Amino acid sequence: MNAPAALYESSLPHLKLLGRGKVRDMYEIDEKHLLIVTSDRMSAFDVIMPDPIPGKGRVLTRVSNFWFEKMRDIIPNHLSDDLTLADVIPDPDLRAQVEGRAIIVKRLKPLPVEAIVRGYLIGSGWKDYQRCGAVCGIELPAGLQQAQQLPQPIYTPSSKAEMGTHDENISFADTVALMGEELAGKVRDASLRLYSTAAEYARARGIIIADTKFEFGLDEDGKLYLIDEALTPDSSRFWPVEHYQVGISPPSFDKQYLRDYLETLDWNKTAPGPKLPEDVSRKCAEKYREAELKLIGN
Repeated sequence: MNAPAALYESSLPHLKLLGRGKVRDMYEIDEKHLLIVTSDRMSAFDVIMPDPIPGKGRVLTRVSNFWFEKMRDIIPNHLSDDLTLADVIPDPDLRAQVEGRAIIVKRLKPLPVEAIVRGYLIGSGWKDYQRCGAVCGIELPAGLQQAQQLPQPIYTPSSKAEMGTHDENISFADTVALMGEELAGKVRDASLRLYSTAAEYARARGIIIADTKFEFGLDEDGKLYLIDEALTPDSSRFWPVEHYQVGISPPSFDKQYLRDYLETLDWNKTAPGPKLPEDVSRKCAEKYREAELKLIGN
């Protein structure tokens, strides 16, 4: 049996398309529900690559849904069980296009911050630390090395940027100004608890979650929900435990492989992105799939 074709862009003419993000297509079902389709698009440096990564959207959907279910006791999520995919897409051919990569969610009001939790000193955090001994304004002990585990996870939110521009790190006080003290505190506390729970689970299965980002939304009663995606190779930095060592940037199961490849090219990191060789696309797909298998099995 042939593997399903890669999906760069979904097409569901009977539903109103609300927008396409870097990876997800969002459709309106009714006033209470949305359909989100996770494509195989790949972005790096805030640019969408012209070639899809086969199967990536299905991996992201399955991993997210796994975490949504596992974390229900910590915070409710946006998944809805009011409707089935067949209810929303009666045409079997159209439905086959998005099977395994489409979710029906509650229509919520997204919060204006990305909730980032860092457990290890890497990426922009490592650059920050080398420059000033702090990460996003949070002072850290002297003498830490690249990729070292932090004394405890830190919460470093960012503001959500328009498509094609970079998110900006903001302080916790900035989130209080945006959302109020009570809600900002709930988001921070939920993020830290989600990260710590997931990191412990993943480490026992051979994956270090170095950092991750969460998104949250509110219903009309002001109840907080986990939305978008959760703890995937797109929204997190996953390292294999067996290759981890302090002092170097470890190999990863996420898009870092693609970033490293792109850094070798004469490309200015603006759209359009370069075409990806088939072996690079295949290797990316294998890394995503390996992370899925380690976390949740077949």
